[in-house]
Amino acid sequence: MRRLCSLIVNALIPIRWRSNCESPEEPETNSEVNFPAISSLKDVEQSCGKGPPKRAADYNRDLTPKERQGCDRSVGESEEVVAQLTEDEDESEEDGGEFRVDSSDEFYCGYDSTWETEDQEPRCSGTRRPAAGHVSPEARCAVRRGANCTYKFRSFENAAKDMQNYRHDYPSLSKMSRWNESDDQPNLKFHLGLMPSVPDDAFIKDFHNDWYGDYNRLESGHSYIQWLFPLQEPGVNYQARTLTKDEIKDICQSSLALSNLLESYKLMLDFYGIELLNEQTGQLTRALNWKARFNNLNSHTHNNLRITRILKCLGTLGYPHYQAHLVRFFLEETLVNRELPQIKDSVLNYFVFAVLDKRHRRSLIKFAYLNYDGKDEFVWCPKKIQMMWSRESASLQKAYL
Repeated sequence: MRRLCSLIVNALIPIRWRSNCESPEEPETNSEVNFPAISSLKDVEQSCGKGPPKRAADYNRDLTPKERQGCDRSVGESEEVVAQLTEDEDESEEDGGEFRVDSSDEFYCGYDSTWETEDQEPRCSGTRRPAAGHVSPEARCAVRRGANCTYKFRSFENAAKDMQNYRHDYPSLSKMSRWNESDDQPNLKFHLGLMPSVPDDAFIKDFHNDWYGDYNRLESGHSYIQWLFPLQEPGVNYQARTLTKDEIKDICQSSLALSNLLESYKLMLDFYGIELLNEQTGQLTRALNWKARFNNLNSHTHNNLRITRILKCLGTLGYPHYQAHLVRFFLEETLVNRELPQIKDSVLNYFVFAVLDKRHRRSLIKFAYLNYDGKDEFVWCPKKIQMMWSRESASLQKAYL
């Protein structure tokens, strides 16, 4: 009965929960940056304390009683979502025959491992392996759905290559240019507060204290995001270094570095009109100034690239459990509340597939499918899975009525 009620809620009553990936550019190698010597992590953390103080939004405090009631309600609704995600995780689908997808499926994507079962060979190389005599999904889309479906699938497939590469920890990394490999560990030093970013010449505390709420500065700047959320792939700031395996290990073992990363996450959440309710779970809700910030998101879609980077960084540097909450928030605001129409494609092509946990990723795709208008053009999931979910939903609706 508990499972039945949970599925009915998911199928009939969407829960209230409050694109594009950064294309690596060829980095330049002629920058001359001198990095300071690093002390032991223990010494640095003892000298710096336990990290920055907790911060809350300082905007729109003069709310009417009605507005405050709405804010309180959103918090309660977010707590319901956390409970349902927990249930979904407990009752998540096991890898088995029901998720075994043949390459002839109408929306089969050879770059997406979401539907691979445990006994299938993972496609870590990011290369597509169609079966012999396989008809491409693009061709089937063109015949059955039309040009719009074909365009959507091609966009998804192009994104899937990048997201598969990320989720499998960059298997082709050894083939990439090693232009930035050294013992300097600039990303680690920056997150420990030992060196400033380049070219902004700002320490991580400066971003947290001086840039917080400075929306024009955060919007117009394009060199800070690679420092706040480093990845193993390059971004547009050639003076920022890509993340190394040693840095990943050291940052994940440093409470100070992780605390600073958390503050950076809060900084950007506030910029996007989102508030972190629970640091343990990653639970989110709308911030008080969400309307103005959502308007900015809709009109400045380059932020989709930043959000993709943030999601990847969270998964790499100790906060993978935050990923599903952020993606669920954006799915809710795009597909259910329809407040962020301009980022919908990025949410479906990139954000969802940045989630490392396969069970969470499947659950998010299911939520997206059940709340997507025009299901005939939902290309982000094999047709076999879609039909299974549709039958399940129809059965539950019949039982509910």
